[in-house]
Amino acid sequence: MENCTKVREFILLGVTNNPGLQVPLFIMFTCIYCVDAVGNLGMIMLVLVDSHLHTPMSFFLCNLSLVDLGYSSAATPTVISEFFVVSKVVSYNACAAQMFFFIGFATGENYLLASMAYDHYAAVCNLLHYSTRMTTSVCIRLNIGCYICGFLNAIFHVGDIFSLSFGKSNVVHHFFCDVPALMALSCSNIHLKMKWFLFFATFNVFFALLIILVFYTFIFVTILKMKSDRGHQKVLSTCASHLTTVSIFYSTVIFMYLQPSFSHSMDADKIASMFYTMIIPTLNPLVYSLRNKEVNNAFKKVVKRVNILCKSEISD
Repeated sequence: MENCTKVREFILLGVTNNPGLQVPLFIMFTCIYCVDAVGNLGMIMLVLVDSHLHTPMSFFLCNLSLVDLGYSSAATPTVISEFFVVSKVVSYNACAAQMFFFIGFATGENYLLASMAYDHYAAVCNLLHYSTRMTTSVCIRLNIGCYICGFLNAIFHVGDIFSLSFGKSNVVHHFFCDVPALMALSCSNIHLKMKWFLFFATFNVFFALLIILVFYTFIFVTILKMKSDRGHQKVLSTCASHLTTVSIFYSTVIFMYLQPSFSHSMDADKIASMFYTMIIPTLNPLVYSLRNKEVNNAFKKVVKRVNILCKSEISD
């Protein structure tokens, strides 16, 4: 093992060092984050204020917006600040905290999507017993379980990574403190650590994916048994938003974290991470507002109320 010195801070390389791209990228990422924050906070507020959305599906949707906002806020403000800060230094503890919240919320979303698949299964395949299956206490326990799994996973990975010795360099070839980028800086033997990381990442992703696939298999079997075209359309409209979110989320996660270590390219990881940390949390509220009929109707009602209030104030 190489001689190691105690690292007290890390230097993030950021997205790019090209001066010509600094301002355009700063404006673009700031706009994306503002849309992300407004969209997810708006979704949470919409679910809270509209009584028609006080359902198990909307409860899960509210928590999906919360975890989206959580893991995007763990990384995106750092990216934005890097464009106008000369020294992109982050302390050892701040780096650990960023990784903790990012992994915690991202893993929480992983299991939340599986819980939402169960909710869709109960709504489609056991409609008569839906109200007894998906009670408030069941929904709360499922969501708490998702957060527990997420932050237990975060504790394990952060403890594992920051037990390593860093000394080869403190320059992180990334725009935030992510696991593969920090592992590359360690002067410890990371062979076993990498195996554990891949094992837990693979288990978390494919266990949740397996749950989703099993429940959707039952859903599609139920759809095939339906004789009514209207019933087909109703079920598909119910599941379309969730399937879109699942497809985008897991395709990006698998590309980012489950590829062999020898095929890792830090530049490719940066691009995937930008999509993962910024675009997906921004897309989810749009997907659900456009494809979910109940959310769409609730949004139109709120807009209508705001217009009426504005007109009444102008007339006064």
